[in-house]
Amino acid sequence: MQKRTIPWLFESSVNRFSQNPLIWEKRTDSYHYLTYRQMQELVHQFAAGLLSMGVKKGERIALISEGRNYWLMSELGVLYCGAISVPISVKINELSDLKFRLAHSGSRVVIVSGQQAHKIDKIKNDLPELEKVILLDARESYESDEILVDEVLARGKEFLKNEDGRKRLNQTWQAIEEDDYATIMYSSGTTADPKGVILSHKNYVVNTEQSLTVMDIPPYFVTLLILPWDHAFAHTVGLYTLIKNGASMAAVQSGKTQLETLKNIPKNLKEIRPHFLLSVPALAKNFRKNIEKAIRDKGKATERLFQQALKIAYLYNGEGWNKGKGFRKVYKPLYALYDKVLFRKIRDSFGGRLQFFIGGGALLDIEMQRFFYAIGIPMFQGYGLTEAAPVISSNKPHEHKLGTSGKVLKGMEVKIVDERGNELPTGQRGEICVKGENVMVGYWKNPTATENALRDGWLHTGDLGYLDEEGYLYVLGREKSLLIGNDGEKYSPEGIEEAILDHSPYIDQIMLYNNQSPYTIALVVPNKAAVIEWARENNVNFQTEEGQCAVIKLIEEEIDKFKPGGKYAGLFPSRWLPATFAILGEGFTEQNRLLNSTLKMVRPRIVDYYRNRIDYLYTAEGKNVCNEWNKRIVKRMSVKGEDELSDQVMQK
Repeated sequence: MQKRTIPWLFESSVNRFSQNPLIWEKRTDSYHYLTYRQMQELVHQFAAGLLSMGVKKGERIALISEGRNYWLMSELGVLYCGAISVPISVKINELSDLKFRLAHSGSRVVIVSGQQAHKIDKIKNDLPELEKVILLDARESYESDEILVDEVLARGKEFLKNEDGRKRLNQTWQAIEEDDYATIMYSSGTTADPKGVILSHKNYVVNTEQSLTVMDIPPYFVTLLILPWDHAFAHTVGLYTLIKNGASMAAVQSGKTQLETLKNIPKNLKEIRPHFLLSVPALAKNFRKNIEKAIRDKGKATERLFQQALKIAYLYNGEGWNKGKGFRKVYKPLYALYDKVLFRKIRDSFGGRLQFFIGGGALLDIEMQRFFYAIGIPMFQGYGLTEAAPVISSNKPHEHKLGTSGKVLKGMEVKIVDERGNELPTGQRGEICVKGENVMVGYWKNPTATENALRDGWLHTGDLGYLDEEGYLYVLGREKSLLIGNDGEKYSPEGIEEAILDHSPYIDQIMLYNNQSPYTIALVVPNKAAVIEWARENNVNFQTEEGQCAVIKLIEEEIDKFKPGGKYAGLFPSRWLPATFAILGEGFTEQNRLLNSTLKMVRPRIVDYYRNRIDYLYTAEGKNVCNEWNKRIVKRMSVKGEDELSDQVMQK
């Protein structure tokens, strides 16, 4: 009898789609694929190799690698042994963070790519439970605790030569139960040490099936997996959902550095020509910035045409559910014309076959959703979190409402509760709670956090939101991100921050802050390239006090658009908007640990890092935006020279 486990899911798909391409990889000049049957052979050999090395059920095996054939082979091989996969982001460069995950999980083995191996080299002597390092790429020499993946596969082949070996492998993976642990996924850690989310085989299989009720993924579909493969979203929707339906995935061509890998994405999109893409807000913003830059580079006339086309598309599309209905019908011929002469060319840059994005992450501004809808690649925004394996709700092609995170997936329940846990009626805002077979087992070695998150069978997400009359879910932000005014009123900064970023070409990053203070303040990272270009066009000199104040006022005007009298007045209560701000010379990045691996701001760390700037903004001198500290930062903005600045912008 087939169980709801990942090995059974994979074996079933191999039987149905044996000759379909499963995974595409580009190691040299072009992409080549492995079929489902070829991957099965690799998985069986790798799992057998692990068994021959003494790997036992329930042991933790960490996986740190860029997305590739061997990534999928490794995770499936680990799961076939009944062991637990601990996928870890390649973006973790802080060795203490990496060591925490390996030590806390008690990983006995780590599977690591050549680019990531140096990290393990530096910390493995301080990890007594770590017995073996499996290298996915060859190196000149090997220590006694290291083994190349080729050797593991060779051992597996030998193991499977006799009937007893084949029987043992089959008995091992078939004995795995639905509630057995599949992965320990460490959360991003925006507030404290990351927590290890335990997801069972059943959690994955159930959420895979739930996700497929939303999207039609036929066997001929292919996607380029841009998101890190260790994330729950990429795991369920990018790997197992495709495997379930016989579709295929492609890995981004790996460069020598993360930046070089990112630069391969545009080229890989044209080579793979994906039918759909997974996206998160940070990725969506980058796509949009690149599109808008390409339009600007074609001149003012093209830019004006593009803006007019967007205006017509927004009118025609409405909120999605009312696209082309009523008075909107009159815009159809004009929209079709703009689509033919403009939007289709944009879609060609994604390979020409891209039908839609599946958007993860809680907050994607409605204007961003309208933008992608306009150019003919709708971003069907959803909501989820790792603890739910991860998909909870999603918009879908035949049922969507822009500005929402869609409807709750079949087979799970969602309720909105107040601070005391009482369920709230439709339309009222509170904490989002979820129940279903997709909900995690708990947190690894953290019973206190588990008890706090899982109460009476419900997962308390810590996210704020509400359900409307039609059942669409609106997600408002993290409960722990709430700001508190001096009158005790709590409000979420995330929607305000997103709106400011989406409507300002001169602000790259912004974080609002208020902890029972008289007014809200903001930390602002300017878009240096855009500001320098503006200064050049307006003959503004960064070295004079007058020029510095002009730049500061430019930033202030961008924020003031949301205040009374501004272009976007009324979107937010004015008391929630920043009364003053600090201009920062350095952006929030993963390297300085002010962003986590999913590119979300680590607010407590940012507050600690910029405590002096924050305190200064609550002084009489600091409240004046044209203060000495801001002028000093602006003065330094053009000192490095435009060549170096361009490099920084590209890295972002």
